Amino acid sequence: MNQDQIKTLLLAVEDCEFDFSVILSGKKSRKVNGLYKVDTREIILHNKNFETENLLIYTALHEYAHHIHSGKNGGILPSRSHTQEFWAIFHHLLEAAEAKKLYTNAYAESPELAALTELIREKYIKENGSLFIELGNRLITARALCEKEGLRFEDYIDRVLCLPRLAAKTAMKSFSYNLDPALGQENMRFISAISNEEERGAAENALLSGKSPDSVKIALRATQAEEDPRLKLEKEKERIKRTIGTLSKRLKEIEGELETVNN
Repeated sequence: MNQDQIKTLLLAVEDCEFDFSVILSGKKSRKVNGLYKVDTREIILHNKNFETENLLIYTALHEYAHHIHSGKNGGILPSRSHTQEFWAIFHHLLEAAEAKKLYTNAYAESPELAALTELIREKYIKENGSLFIELGNRLITARALCEKEGLRFEDYIDRVLCLPRLAAKTAMKSFSYNLDPALGQENMRFISAISNEEERGAAENALLSGKSPDSVKIALRATQAEEDPRLKLEKEKERIKRTIGTLSKRLKEIEGELETVNN
């Protein structure tokens, strides 16, 4: 694929109002497969790094995600570029590219890896989730016994079980909410912290359908922002402050350069 074809493919996956260019370096890099230059809006791909076109497209989508991310933040990127928002954008692009048959999910092509994936899901993630839910059930029973005996349940958690209180609370909520053990323990931590029943159910279903945790968290945050005008305004305020800071810094640099030229 040439540069124009890659750009056309990216726009076919998802259109973007901010223009950009794709550059094939014609080189092989040991450090990175590609990079995004936010100042010039350039997606640079070290095309000699890729043995297949599919791998090239994967990296192109990764860098395109940076471009879209910067567009959502006023043309700048945060100091830590690989944020939760970035990963949500990238995973969305991959899903869209797969749906449009512009990119192939390479993880599904290996029968050996597919079998191992199923083993990990069933024997480790799901069984771990089942044990965590059962722990929550036993802790609820222990709490009732402590109350019956006039004992402090928190002290029982702290000094008898030597268990972090947050972990105990999460396990108990996971049991009370009847969460699906296929989520696994870590995802249960996230889901059990959602107080709204409807939002909690939507997030659980999204994870079980194959959405990445970052994608689900960003979608939940967007839903909450729509429901809370104050949260939406605060987020916009922070974005504007970052943009002003970046522009102010650039203005000072330009003023310094002008003084040098004038002298």
